[in-house]
Amino acid sequence: MKTKDLISWNTLIGGLAMHGRGVDALNLFIRMKNAGQKLDGITFLGILCACTHMGPVEDGLAYFQSMVHDNSIVPQIEHYGCMVDLLPRAGRLEQAMDFVSKMPMEPDVIIGAGLLGACRTHKNVELAEVAL
Repeated sequence: MKTKDLISWNTLIGGLAMHGRGVDALNLFIRMKNAGQKLDGITFLGILCACTHMGPVEDGLAYFQSMVHDNSIVPQIEHYGCMVDLLPRAGRLEQAMDFVSKMPMEPDVIIGAGLLGACRTHKNVELAEVAL
């Protein structure tokens, strides 16, 4: 592809992330930034998805913070959903619950189900009761 626009970058990053090629997605993200392409919420959704599948929690948190503070992008419920998926995979249930409690919107069914599933996986009945 001779010229890449925001849509083509985001499509490639999201596709790589969804198909388990998180390292490639993150490398493409770096190339996108180096090319001077503007980043948007879809870009970060792909990156957070890549982190969720790969497991680097600290990287996911850093990308989320960068999205907000460096790029002035307001997180949507899908971004929070990625974080709620990422944190419990690393056993950080309490941090996921705290993340949800600080969301500026009500959690949806998907976030609630994700929290409950993580509580079941980690056998944490107390947090499951709070999640309900």
